[in-house]
Amino acid sequence: MNLGKMFADSCSTYKDNRALVYENSRITFSRMDRAVNSLANHLKALGIGKGDKVALMLPNTPEFPIAYFACQKLGAVAVTLNVMSTSHELRHLLDNSDAKALFTAAQSARRFEEIRDGLATCRHLLLTEVDEGPLSMKRVLEAGPFEFDPSDAAEDDPAAMIYTAGLTGKPLGAVLTHGNLISQSRLLADLFDGSQKDTGLSLIPLFHSFGAVANMLNPILMGACVVMLDAFSIDSIFKAIEAEKVTYMTAVPRVYLAMLLQEGTEKYDIRSLKYCVTGGSTMPPAYMPQFEKKFRVRIREGYGLTEASPVCSVTRLHMEQKPGSIGIPIPGVEVRIVDDTGRELARGEIGELIVRGPNVMAGYYKDPEATAAVIRNGWLHTGDLALIDADGHIFLKGRKKRMIITSGFNVYPREVEIVLDMHPIVAESRVIGKSDLMRGEVVKALVVKKEGAAADEKAILKHCRTYLSSYKIPREIEFVDRLS
Repeated sequence: MNLGKMFADSCSTYKDNRALVYENSRITFSRMDRAVNSLANHLKALGIGKGDKVALMLPNTPEFPIAYFACQKLGAVAVTLNVMSTSHELRHLLDNSDAKALFTAAQSARRFEEIRDGLATCRHLLLTEVDEGPLSMKRVLEAGPFEFDPSDAAEDDPAAMIYTAGLTGKPLGAVLTHGNLISQSRLLADLFDGSQKDTGLSLIPLFHSFGAVANMLNPILMGACVVMLDAFSIDSIFKAIEAEKVTYMTAVPRVYLAMLLQEGTEKYDIRSLKYCVTGGSTMPPAYMPQFEKKFRVRIREGYGLTEASPVCSVTRLHMEQKPGSIGIPIPGVEVRIVDDTGRELARGEIGELIVRGPNVMAGYYKDPEATAAVIRNGWLHTGDLALIDADGHIFLKGRKKRMIITSGFNVYPREVEIVLDMHPIVAESRVIGKSDLMRGEVVKALVVKKEGAAADEKAILKHCRTYLSSYKIPREIEFVDRLS
């Protein structure tokens, strides 16, 4: 089985079911399949085939899952990129991935055009929000042919590649196979009683591994519907739940905190909502019972990382949510807590959390050294510190690696420090995480300026915006005499 065949089977079984809801559009499985096949035929005509890379830098709109599954039917590899990527970041991502084509929104086309002439392999561009012309994705989706047989990709063939920043500051492409992702596609059905009767609310970006699994792969397999929201407010979340009778949602803690603190929510009927899942960063334990009491809906916390496709553990729907716990391992996944020598520790002791199972990535693209550093003897070393209690529930206790998690996005300080040190007034810098209730953490920079230079925070932030996605830019800069 591969993802292309999984998609084709679902479209055949659930052809009249709603697959996607976006603004005023209602897209059935059969209509989605028609668009996917048309796009797959177009990519094939461009000379793109099995194993070739196709970059998707798209927001949460129907074009994302359509492009993703066109790649899967073709046997190509979907390289899912953060829509906030700057031109500087995009150049590295496209060249490092060997992408032959890029799908993006019309408003992002300028970033591609700025670097196009210097790219090694990426020669083809398709744009959303464009009705006519050779770059119009809309035109391609309507052109046909509308039949396409799924490829013969094997379970250990690559299906997707997601970039995650490395400790050195160089983004690394985590290669996820068909087998990796299929192992994740039954989580809602098996652990949360999911079925074709469900309607999910897609808030987490689909280019994020958690968003892709929870709001694309799982509902497609079940024959369920996904309501897609891109730019959204807290009020629009409540409106969507009420209007579309949403039964589940997944989001980062910041969203649930904002929902809890929002005034006037009693005017919305959200009784259809059966459960919520949170992940990406730690949900403050004190707020979980408050959320459940106010909205009469269960909230369950899980844990994962891109290199594990991403889910490793979660508290089941009919299980007690222990405050601060990230649940128990998902079926087929083993976890251990080990010390620096790799020795397994006893229950209740704190050490590094390591993971083994069908969800662990094939490795980092074109970087065997980085792969060997995190996958040892089949075990993925997460870099997170944790303990397992007497009941088998996992609790995170910190990080072994230098990393900041802000609103569910990982930021490696070294990447930001490299950019800061490029500025002419900066002698040296150190980036740290600062606690923040809504975001979990925010990025803070300690900067030692060069002798005689003025402390120009605005100039440094402008410089950062040129090279870094917005979530990586320091929210606070503190000028210091030296770094201790």
